[in-house]
Amino acid sequence: MGTAQRSYDEIVDVLARGGGAATVLAFRPSAEAQARVRDLLARSKAGSLTDDEKAELDRFEEIERLMQLVKARARRLST
Repeated sequence: MGTAQRSYDEIVDVLARGGGAATVLAFRPSAEAQARVRDLLARSKAGSLTDDEKAELDRFEEIERLMQLVKARARRLST
């Protein structure tokens, strides 16, 4: 399983546990996922990503957008 898929799984686990807004707002990607994104971003800037790595980076960007929306909603619902 790739790192991007594990990131999706981490988010699903947080949401499935139903810990409420505080749990969602406290969520951070694993150290492994953060390191992978940093590597992909650096290599993207250098123009050295393979097609598969570009697709993986795109998935991470989708995950980030999803979590931004989830956290924004959690903030709004917790006030």
